[in-house]
Amino acid sequence: MPMKIDSDLVEKIAALATLEFEEEEKKRFAEQFAEIVNFVEQLSEVNTSGVVVDDIHGRPDNVLSEDATEFCLERDQALSNAPERDAEFFLVPKVIAEE
Repeated sequence: MPMKIDSDLVEKIAALATLEFEEEEKKRFAEQFAEIVNFVEQLSEVNTSGVVVDDIHGRPDNVLSEDATEFCLERDQALSNAPERDAEFFLVPKVIAEE
C-alpha cells in the first residue's frame, strides 16, 4: 500500500527536525518525497532471484592492521595551544543548555 505523503506529513517531519516551512514549500516537499518513495517502491519490484549477495562484511581480510606504537604528543605539548586549561585538562564552554 503506497504511503500517503501530503503537507501534513511534511509538517510533522519538519516539527521533528525543528524546521518551519511556508505552505508552498510543504506542497513542493510533499511532491518530492512522494517521488522518492515511489522510486524506492519500484526497487522492491526488481527481480533479484539468482543474484549472489557479496557479503563483504563477513570477510575479515584487509581490515586489521598490526598494533604499533607511534609518535604521540606529550600532555603539556598537546595542551600548549589550549585557550584555557585546568591542570591537565582542556576547559571548554558548556554546550548543553538547561531548560
